[in-house]
Amino acid sequence: MQPKQQSATRSAIFLAILGIISQLCAFCYRVALSRMVGAEIMGLYQLIMPVYSVITALTAVGVTGAVSNLTAQYLAVGNRRGADQIHNFALRVFVLMLLPVSVFVVVFSDPISVYLLGDARTQLGLMLLLPCVLLTGIENINKHFFYGAGEVKAPAVAELVEQVIRATAVLGLLVLLPRSYPERTTATIVLGMVLCEVFSAVILCTLYHRWLGRNPLTGAGETSRALRGRVASVAVPMGLSSLLGNLIGMANATLLPSKLVEGGLTRTEAMSQFGVVCGMILPMLALPTVILGALNLVLIPRLAQATALQKKASIRHYVRRALMAVSISMLPAMGVLAVIGGTLGEMLFGKTGAIGAYLLPLSMAMALSCFHVTFSAILNGVSHQKSAAFISLLCGVIQLVITVIAVPEYHMGGYVFGVLFASVVGAVASGVWMFRVTGAWGEWFSWLFAPALTTLLMALCGNLLYQYLQNGAVSSIMACGMTTIFCVILYIAGLHAQGLSLVHIFRYGGNE
Repeated sequence: MQPKQQSATRSAIFLAILGIISQLCAFCYRVALSRMVGAEIMGLYQLIMPVYSVITALTAVGVTGAVSNLTAQYLAVGNRRGADQIHNFALRVFVLMLLPVSVFVVVFSDPISVYLLGDARTQLGLMLLLPCVLLTGIENINKHFFYGAGEVKAPAVAELVEQVIRATAVLGLLVLLPRSYPERTTATIVLGMVLCEVFSAVILCTLYHRWLGRNPLTGAGETSRALRGRVASVAVPMGLSSLLGNLIGMANATLLPSKLVEGGLTRTEAMSQFGVVCGMILPMLALPTVILGALNLVLIPRLAQATALQKKASIRHYVRRALMAVSISMLPAMGVLAVIGGTLGEMLFGKTGAIGAYLLPLSMAMALSCFHVTFSAILNGVSHQKSAAFISLLCGVIQLVITVIAVPEYHMGGYVFGVLFASVVGAVASGVWMFRVTGAWGEWFSWLFAPALTTLLMALCGNLLYQYLQNGAVSSIMACGMTTIFCVILYIAGLHAQGLSLVHIFRYGGNE
């Protein structure tokens, strides 16, 4: 690792490339896992993962966000000692918060699995989540320190290797260990996750100590009282937002199968539909969003630095380039998946006819969610965490209410409508507030209207070509490939016809 910071452009591109490779590995792993264990086990796995998210939100999300944000601010003014204090303080807070939570989960694992999750077969996997959360939290605190410091290579490579180890560990254990009972199979998946997190936690801790050896601590540091106050100002709203959001998500995950049963489906049918939508369709649509994650990991520290130095022009510059990158990349990706995703999902997951049923509304919801996530990241970067948190919670409540009301009558269609409606509310509300805070108005045609209109044209023409190829003698794989190439060429041509070049993406961030 080099001690100097990389430019936002190079960092974002590097993270995006490694993130794409990592996401492809993770997606291939999920495909193999789905085929190996089936939709019902995937449904059980999806039931316990919200618990993992809730525990992580309660103990780690707030402090990791504080580490990234405050590290960037301290290093911007040359206070390396303060950045080190933030890192160490975050580790202590995380461990102290996780201990009572772990005791609670161990003692009440049986009622949690039976009454809260609604399926006793999740109990063993629930217990194995605890060491996974511990290792993940340690890993993420170290990782976000590097992101705040502008050094992205080492943690990004470690994350890529982690994906390979996770796939190898989980699939290997499933082959070696008996899969006679769903409870044991679900627990085996979680055990494989624990093994890969051991690697990540050890590597990131080692890299952090190497960073300390190469970068002497300079600056006055921070008093204990001021340290607690600064961490709390960032961690509390982010942590509470993540916690409540994940609680709402867990409520959605646990209520959805029950509401499907209430609507007339058997438990097996309900878990299968739940596994298809939440374990297959949504992960497939999330595959391109790795670019978004890379962008935001670079964007938040940069905005925090600009905020600390009161560079309003730089803030507006980063905001506009970020929105340009999201529109130009995410909108066409969702458009292509809306066209070929049904067939692609059936080839990958083997669920004939089930994948494409809700593909169009979910792809629209995913595109809107990309904007919502970016707007929220910008608000977090400019120290408006409370506003971002409130909007995210509002969206979660809307989706939960629609799940309770609509799913018994409209089955999975009611849930999908809730996802789409909540995405619309989130994108609009967070966007309006973000523009008011940053003052980054303007260039609407370049970052929104031109990419959206071009995506619509691309999707309509691509669908015509795809249907023509499907009705002919062309294989499904060939039809998907030819349609994708056609859509990419048409999209680039459409942008250039409107005077917009893809070079805007690579100019994001500059070298300020």
